[in-house]
Amino acid sequence: MTAKRKSAASQKQKAVKLGPRFLRAFTFAAEKHAGQTRKASTTPYIAHLMGVVSLTLEFGGDEDLAIAALLHDVVEDCGGVPMFKEVKRRFGNRVAKIVDGCTDSDTDPKPPWRERKQTYLRHLKKADADTRLVSASDKLNNVRSILSDYREVGESIWARFNGGRDGTLWYYRALLDEFKRAKNQNRLIREFELAVQELERNVSSKRSQRRRGN
Repeated sequence: MTAKRKSAASQKQKAVKLGPRFLRAFTFAAEKHAGQTRKASTTPYIAHLMGVVSLTLEFGGDEDLAIAALLHDVVEDCGGVPMFKEVKRRFGNRVAKIVDGCTDSDTDPKPPWRERKQTYLRHLKKADADTRLVSASDKLNNVRSILSDYREVGESIWARFNGGRDGTLWYYRALLDEFKRAKNQNRLIREFELAVQELERNVSSKRSQRRRGN
């Protein structure tokens, strides 16, 4: 077999197959998040989950990770600890562990915003590679959405976020610093870094324009 054929065969063997479990998870996520939308928009929340799945698969995730990507917000937003137990029962320990690792609060009411984010950053330091991949995919999708909306509406976007402008920028920079601690950097983290840097540049440019205007 030629090197080219060997490479093609190897890629075929590594192809991720999404079977009935994934379809059940998609239906489950769509039902649990029904009626929810992205911040200050009419976009169904499932669009975010699909975006995170896409990134997770693009950067090496398997079916379990794709399922966890679909369900990464279901505990936080749709039922807390009882929902975690349901995820574990339906989709297994590995998926449940990743979902738990992507959850920054499973109580209602949630702790104060800054406290939750600091706790999550500490938790992320000990998270395994599976959890960090899904988490980074989630955060990349989020920061790309923020960047897109910031270009459209400018500074008014920060009213959507509990952390405001400074808190939100701090959080994504802190996440980037944590993801970059990994010894083996991958393209996902590089894409996240580029998105965070672009958001920071856009905000800095807007500030400079306002100062010149004054």
